[in-house]
Amino acid sequence: MRIGDVADLEIVAEALRFQEYMRARGMTADLVIVNEQASSYVQDLQQAIDALCENSRLRGNEFGSRQHIFAVRRDLMDETTYKTLLAVARVVLHTRNGTIFDQIERAETAAIQARDALHPGGAVALREVPVPALRKPTKKEAATAVDGNGLDYWNGYGGFDGDGRHYVVRLTGERSTPQPWINVVSNEAFGFHTSAEGAGFTWSRNSRDYQLTPWSNDPVTNRPGEGIYIHDLGSGESYSPTAAMLRDPAMVYEAWHGQGFSTFRTRRGALSMDLTHVVDPVDPVRISRLRIQNAGSAPVRLRIYAYAEWVLGSHRSKTAATILSQRDEATGALLAQNPYGLDFSDRVAFLASDREPQSFTADRQEFLGRDGSTAAPQSVVSGAALSGRVEAGDDPCAALARDVDIPAGGDVTLLWLMGDAGSTEEASALVKTHRAKDFDKRLAENERSWRGFLDTIQVETPDKALNAMVNHWLPYQALACRIRARSAFYQASGAFGFRDQLQDTLALLAHDPSLAREQILNAARRQFPEGDVQHWWLPRTGAGVRTMISDDVVWLAHAVSRYILVTGDKAILKEALPFIEGKPLAEGEHDSFFEPQVSKTSVPLYEHCARALDLAIQRTGADGLPLILGGDWNDGMNRVGIAGRGESVWLGWFLLRTLTDFAPVAKSQSDAKRAKAWEAHAASLKRALENAAWDGEWYRRGSFDDGSPLGSRRSDECKIDSIAQSWSVLSGEGDPARSQTAMDQAIKHLVDDELKIVKLFTPPFSKTEKDPGYIKSYPPGVRENGGQYTHAATWFVIALAEMGRTDEAYRCFSMLNPVNHAVNDAAAEHYRVEPYVVAADIYAGEGKGGRGGWTWYTGSAGWLYRAAVEGILGIERRGNRIEITPKLPKEWEGYSAKLKIGGSEHDVRVVRAKGTKTISLEVDGAKVKGNAFDLKDGGSSEIIVKIPA
Repeated sequence: MRIGDVADLEIVAEALRFQEYMRARGMTADLVIVNEQASSYVQDLQQAIDALCENSRLRGNEFGSRQHIFAVRRDLMDETTYKTLLAVARVVLHTRNGTIFDQIERAETAAIQARDALHPGGAVALREVPVPALRKPTKKEAATAVDGNGLDYWNGYGGFDGDGRHYVVRLTGERSTPQPWINVVSNEAFGFHTSAEGAGFTWSRNSRDYQLTPWSNDPVTNRPGEGIYIHDLGSGESYSPTAAMLRDPAMVYEAWHGQGFSTFRTRRGALSMDLTHVVDPVDPVRISRLRIQNAGSAPVRLRIYAYAEWVLGSHRSKTAATILSQRDEATGALLAQNPYGLDFSDRVAFLASDREPQSFTADRQEFLGRDGSTAAPQSVVSGAALSGRVEAGDDPCAALARDVDIPAGGDVTLLWLMGDAGSTEEASALVKTHRAKDFDKRLAENERSWRGFLDTIQVETPDKALNAMVNHWLPYQALACRIRARSAFYQASGAFGFRDQLQDTLALLAHDPSLAREQILNAARRQFPEGDVQHWWLPRTGAGVRTMISDDVVWLAHAVSRYILVTGDKAILKEALPFIEGKPLAEGEHDSFFEPQVSKTSVPLYEHCARALDLAIQRTGADGLPLILGGDWNDGMNRVGIAGRGESVWLGWFLLRTLTDFAPVAKSQSDAKRAKAWEAHAASLKRALENAAWDGEWYRRGSFDDGSPLGSRRSDECKIDSIAQSWSVLSGEGDPARSQTAMDQAIKHLVDDELKIVKLFTPPFSKTEKDPGYIKSYPPGVRENGGQYTHAATWFVIALAEMGRTDEAYRCFSMLNPVNHAVNDAAAEHYRVEPYVVAADIYAGEGKGGRGGWTWYTGSAGWLYRAAVEGILGIERRGNRIEITPKLPKEWEGYSAKLKIGGSEHDVRVVRAKGTKTISLEVDGAKVKGNAFDLKDGGSSEIIVKIPA
């Protein structure tokens, strides 16, 4: 509210009453009174405004503290601040224009006049455009049922094509997948995901903070925020190559999800449609090719629309009002920028085609219409040419329309480009570059790139479901989603987790060790001089959260020792890296989000690891076990040791293994003092684990601040937890007899053959008087609260394999394999989520047991891959050697594998041989000692591995 005359004070009072009225009904908005009276010694107007505002603040206390009223002086503001204030305000009124009622009435009249100019006939004309009802198929059409011809593991919705590298979904009628079955496609800074129905979401730079189009996160409706539409100018019918838009129940919609692309295919009458989305490997551009073939005897004329609903931030409701649109005359692209965005105000989003469109608009209301939606826009339904409107202040979008003629027996191909650039000039250049590139060559390059990565390890076992996951989907999920995109349907994170991407990259050491090397250095740079680290951080600014989560400080040394073991690259220890600096957590403070400063002090990576381990040792409880503090691996147990006395048995095993692995590294760095101290603490920790953590039949999970046990037979809930048992094995330090007993009990209590899940612990938290943390807020059996948390379950599989309990390891692995949760229509309907990527969790609660939870964005992808390749198949790299130690179920006679590692290729065949008592190897027909062979640069070999029958 702007005011320049004391005579208009009553209108300010009116505005304050308006605000109070809205607030009483739950609608809160800031009211800023701007005093625009010229500067003078006597501030009578400002004093009067202050009095009115203060009176309103005091009067509204029954609705809470009134901190949404501000009075400012124009003469004390610089020009930039003043203009910014006016620009970001949702409503700007001036008292000289009359009462608020008068100003609203004039604004409404002006809006109606503008609408009528855009749509002659006004509101009546808008209502006359019908939203089409779904066309009912004829009896002949309805008789054509979707089947799984040519697909493996068909479940009524989809199945694997060929060797499992593509997952194909086929939908007809009004059928959709139970929840969105998506694909994630991304380069290092730009990507999209799309469902089998074609509802997509695109981001750039950061998948949480700079979304180009809306992130749905709604598994029920999954409203599309972008799309391709087709209107037949001859018949007047409208449809789409994807099921999410203008759906026709008589059509069969087929979606092909693959590595680095998604393709949608359908047929309507004589027209066949094929829409493929890919992302450029480097530039922030998504390229979509629409190919339409006309098999009929008559030509057709089509109007094809492309649409993007701009967000340019984290949520459209916050950004739409400040998005500015413009048109690039050189390319015909529609551009959009959010100059008031905090982090990406300089970025320019664009939507373009390979030819200049016949019409366009940046007005979302025009494109969707009054009663339309993104599923059925009224502009498309009516086949309207777009107005060419590109104005500030409109509800922003980008919509392009192209008219094409397809002769009988002919076809047409169109390209659509969506992307993001650093300037309008760069956007124009990107459009010119990428619409000139041959799309088939682009697809071939995408295939070569992904096969070059995934073909590092290709296996052929008796289990085709395992083959599909190991050869294609698990490493793809880890790299495309976890490492690059850091986004999926159920979470758009954009951030790096300290321990998260370290684990993801360790799973891909054979494929590309540089991923782990880069992430190790990236994580080390997020450490404070005191030794603790950011639990997660945003990559551009480095802003993140400093916490009391206790296990973060162990993961860096764990990752480095694993990296050196696999690659032999000890030079990484010498890399000099700075610390970050920031305010330490205060007494009683559990976390703090801020942007730290980069320290002027740099130390070698080894010193970063050492300080972290020193801090981990310093955090030792009264029983000699690590303090759990604000949670360990299970973040949800954030109140078990909130007072600083509760302990973690799991962290004890993990720290013990890491100290054992890293003490030799300290010796190699001539740090005998630390090596000795770590070895001494490891010995002490081992004794504490056996003395204080053993519960009689299994190891406890830990203890609360009051000393009462967690994960004990004496506990009322959470009596047994899987990770305390599995890590007694994985640490290599647990008493063998006790570990056997503990794993026996874990199988008895946690492995559910009916639901095909391996629970994290049981029973779930529900009625206990103890407060373990936010984990208790989950319903019993959901996520970490007693459901299957797949990350932990993969450790369980690896532990069983290491113990030689191979049949049980394979049985549990098969439970974790998502393919086996959707083997038929009923199973897929119950499991609900994608059967080609691993889910972070599967429910165990009543009524929902066996239902999949959060998919794609989960560290269990990398660990399930390791469980298969390292745990069961026994393939591991050790420097310039490959070790083969198969731990196969008895029902397998063997397996074969093709390895392309270190510039060499190796065909491996594992066979059971009668009379063989130990593993033996033959390399090119010659017997070698042990169970390992050398990697020879540029060479190839045939390896036969014989194992006991």
